[in-house]
Amino acid sequence: MQSQEFKNLARELKSNLSRLMEQRSTWESHWQECADFMQPRKAEITNERARGDKRNLQIFDATAIHALELLASSLQGMLTSSANRWFSLRYKEDQLNDIDEAKEWLEDVTDKMYTAFARSNFQQEIFEAYHDLITFGTACMMIESDEDQILRFSTRHIKELYIQENDKGFIDTVYRRFKIPVHAAVEKFGLENLSLETGKLFKKEPFEKIELVHVARPRTIYNENKLDKKNMPFQSIYFEFSSGHIIDIGGFKELPYVIPRYLKASTEIYGRSPAMNALPDVKVLNKMVETAMKAAAKQVDPPLLVPDDSMLAPIRMSAGSLNYYRAGSRDRIEPLNIGQATSVTLNQENQRRDAINKTFHIDQLMISSQRSMTATEVIQRNEEKMRILGPALSRLQSELLQPMILRVFNIMLRNKLFLVAPEVLSNQEIEIEYVSPMALAQRSQELQSLVRGLELFTQIGQIAPVQDYIDENGLVKQIINLLGLPAKMIKSDAQVQQVREQRAAAQAQQAQMMQAMQEAQMAKDAAPMVKELNRGPTE
Repeated sequence: MQSQEFKNLARELKSNLSRLMEQRSTWESHWQECADFMQPRKAEITNERARGDKRNLQIFDATAIHALELLASSLQGMLTSSANRWFSLRYKEDQLNDIDEAKEWLEDVTDKMYTAFARSNFQQEIFEAYHDLITFGTACMMIESDEDQILRFSTRHIKELYIQENDKGFIDTVYRRFKIPVHAAVEKFGLENLSLETGKLFKKEPFEKIELVHVARPRTIYNENKLDKKNMPFQSIYFEFSSGHIIDIGGFKELPYVIPRYLKASTEIYGRSPAMNALPDVKVLNKMVETAMKAAAKQVDPPLLVPDDSMLAPIRMSAGSLNYYRAGSRDRIEPLNIGQATSVTLNQENQRRDAINKTFHIDQLMISSQRSMTATEVIQRNEEKMRILGPALSRLQSELLQPMILRVFNIMLRNKLFLVAPEVLSNQEIEIEYVSPMALAQRSQELQSLVRGLELFTQIGQIAPVQDYIDENGLVKQIINLLGLPAKMIKSDAQVQQVREQRAAAQAQQAQMMQAMQEAQMAKDAAPMVKELNRGPTE
């Protein structure tokens, strides 16, 4: 029996959930259609599906499915590739980025974060998140601490998700309604924390599923000086959906859910997706292909014209069979002429396929048919991708990558997985810098402008001292930053100064040696003359 406080809390939470469910109801049929035609394995928003059943029986053309897969793979490669670094850390205070001790600590932190990402299930789950983004326009990934792998990621189905924005347009409240086997709930929360009804069900049917709700929302009142879970910025509540029984109340330092939107209207909470834009063309193409397949079947196995009074036996359609008719009759079994598929029909189908591929940006994402491309062509191709995908990628950086990286950083920091930071870094803020292939492509325009400027300065330098206006050290650092070179590849300022001093000393020593050699040669050349002068005049 729970206290009156818990009962009041349960009523509040169920009331909020009902309101959020009503707000989301207008999206569900749209999501269901998108999943039916483009991601059938997740097509269970409004329709409950049995595990393992066939979900692609109504699909007659897979153009949209392949396009969605390609776009998801491309996003993963452009933003969070496992083969390349896709983020780095730097200090908001620029002066700290020039301190060798601070740079080394931040480089060590970054390396350990990449190791943690690689050891976890991140790549599998982020790929699912990209699928959800492209299909539904909204994705949800939960990031938790794990004893064995440091981090644990889990992409949640859109059907479980109910969200709410704050006044700044950021998602800060999440209600996740999900099903879980009773025995799993007992293992996670303990039998004593579940309702009596669930306890009885556990003894009878431990594999039966119950419906739970997880609420993560900001706390309005808490003590920042206390470190217990009830005084954290975000409140965490688990309760049973049917009975409202409160199971657990805890907290999080950060919102454990990362919820990006692909594109979003200002008046809406949930995102819009390429699949939604392609849905009309996908449905029309699917119907056209279905009709064409039926027409083709009729051409291969056409309906027959059979006289009603001339046949002596049932018609046999198997190969080599014999059909008998009355002698003297001119009636024959003939196929019904139904016509053939015209080029107009095929052209319309291809037009729909082209429209679908354009919606998913396949033209920009497909690898060029040419065996090789020049560096300029590669840059131009990346710039084209940036122009097409730039708006969506900018939102993904702010709603997916940034909160995810910060969440991972804070989890590892709290678990003391980093080296002790130098005193100079006390209370210093860290910001994220993206170095993925797409992020570098976004910087390519600035780099090209820089190169063109240097070429122009070189030409002007023949008639005017423009080089005096250029900070050479700052120029090199800017180029390194635009190229996204790892910090461990770059020498520190102290190392650069040491190299320059050594070079200057070597050049001075070489100059001295050259001078000594020249003096020696001059002395050698002058020796015969001196000798001749010393001999005096000859008689």
